[in-house]
Amino acid sequence: MIAIEQRERVVKVSVFGEFTLDDYKQLEEAVVYKLKFQGKVNLLVDLRDMADFTLDVAWEDVRFNWQHAHDFQKIAVVANGRLIAWSAWLARAFLDAEIQIFDNYDLASDWVDAGA
Repeated sequence: MIAIEQRERVVKVSVFGEFTLDDYKQLEEAVVYKLKFQGKVNLLVDLRDMADFTLDVAWEDVRFNWQHAHDFQKIAVVANGRLIAWSAWLARAFLDAEIQIFDNYDLASDWVDAGA
């Protein structure tokens, strides 16, 4: 399950429990809408309460990142685990956005809101 908050040029997503393909599609729709009407987007993804994700989510993430490699200005990932942090680090190879990994939601939120 996910919760999405949208403001001008900012999309904030929190994941709870298992991150499914349907959840990821909701995230994509929110981001694509912002891109269409407002240009580059800042994204905050809060994965602290994510229990697991499905393999199709991982594949969709790679595909989406490839399609939108130049569409993000900043991406903040809030995570507790090393695997998630490593995945965010790996995404830097495919995206030209500034990517930061945080363990504090408020700091991440302030960072993506700055300059939005």
